[in-house]
Amino acid sequence: MTNPETSWNTRLTVHYTDDKGVDHEISPIQSFTPTFATTAEPLHSIERTHVGVVVQPYSLTFSMTVNAIGPASAQLTALALNGTEFSISLQEKTGNDWSFSTIVLRRCVLTSASPTAATVTGAPQATFSGFSMQVDATDSHGAKTSGPPQAIG
Repeated sequence: MTNPETSWNTRLTVHYTDDKGVDHEISPIQSFTPTFATTAEPLHSIERTHVGVVVQPYSLTFSMTVNAIGPASAQLTALALNGTEFSISLQEKTGNDWSFSTIVLRRCVLTSASPTAATVTGAPQATFSGFSMQVDATDSHGAKTSGPPQAIG
């Protein structure tokens, strides 16, 4: 008998939308790692602890590794070289056991592109890193969360 918690069968797809609104699937992709850091630390005083909180700016970064076969690697390299903003969406392609229906990183900018050496075995890869100015996540029940919080003016 198979444990349902260990038979994760969902396949994800990663897309980017360029500044002209055209959607491109990033394929073949080896990995996509978004990182959301919402760090805060307690503010202490000599007379007591935890008198407040110091909230540091949100950090929304990502990295992805793409096989350098097909157009995705070249398109991402062009975005990096031109400093073009774009959006990235991560969503289920098959299956239904992922916690989210979509994660969308908006206003993304690539900060580095690192291709591997071409060898006689296997396709070369390129790793792209960057940051996002905003993220929208929709869970599998349709509840939407956005961040970082927008300043109220």
